[in-house]
Amino acid sequence: MTPETPGSGSTVRRILLGSQLRRLREQKGVTRQDAGYVIRASESKISRLELGRVSFKERDVDDLLTLYGVGDKTEREALLQLAREANTPGWWHRYNDVLPGWFQTYVGLEESAALIRTYELQFVPGLLQSEGYARAVIRLGNAGAAENEIDQRVELRLQRQERLTGAEAPRLWAVVDEGALRRPIGGPEVMRGQFEHLIEMSKLPNVTIQIMPFRFGGHAAEGGAFTILRFPEQDLPDVVYVENLTGAMYLDKRDDVDTYLQAMERLCVDSATPERTVELLGDLLRET
Repeated sequence: MTPETPGSGSTVRRILLGSQLRRLREQKGVTRQDAGYVIRASESKISRLELGRVSFKERDVDDLLTLYGVGDKTEREALLQLAREANTPGWWHRYNDVLPGWFQTYVGLEESAALIRTYELQFVPGLLQSEGYARAVIRLGNAGAAENEIDQRVELRLQRQERLTGAEAPRLWAVVDEGALRRPIGGPEVMRGQFEHLIEMSKLPNVTIQIMPFRFGGHAAEGGAFTILRFPEQDLPDVVYVENLTGAMYLDKRDDVDTYLQAMERLCVDSATPERTVELLGDLLRET
């Protein structure tokens, strides 16, 4: 696995360990019910473990490896070490009081992704928001929240952005609907700052930004915003993240992912080129 900041890949490690345990179980012909019996758990608990949705007890992993006939000491130790690492809290866990559980999963996946492709139609994507714009958006979504809570949420969003300029920065490819850029969030000064920020971010070698213009009319992603995450580990499938007001869906079935990949490809073809996008951002800056 690619070296990571301690705790940054705990979510991905859980998914990776779960997929390996599922592979070992299926190779041995063991049912989820029988596996659950060995670790004093239900069949549904085994399913959640194999999907990486719950934490692992090292003792349970050890018992499952015995059941699955894994006798090689090196292989066992590698999987047990993965279990220990999977339970290491990520840096974002200190924001637990303002971070819903369903979004903690996303932050963990985002932290470990090698490629992030995203389409947004209402707001500028979080990884590309200026501090002023982020604060205005967060206030809109958290009416009545105390100022220290707003500060925490802004701090979390800015910390997520730091990975874009880090040593192992992911590739970010964002398609932003023109409507998101014309919606006056926070007023003219905030929007000018946001346009300037997008122009600067577009200069990063790992960041590509495209605008889906109004003039195009209907397009491939009329269903709403989504993000596709790809990981450096070959054992892990791409994950599509689709958010709603009270939670999110995480899709990794091949047919679902392919549908979103096709939509993203069409968006990239139909949107303004990255070069033309910078020109459009300059026009918006002058107009504001």
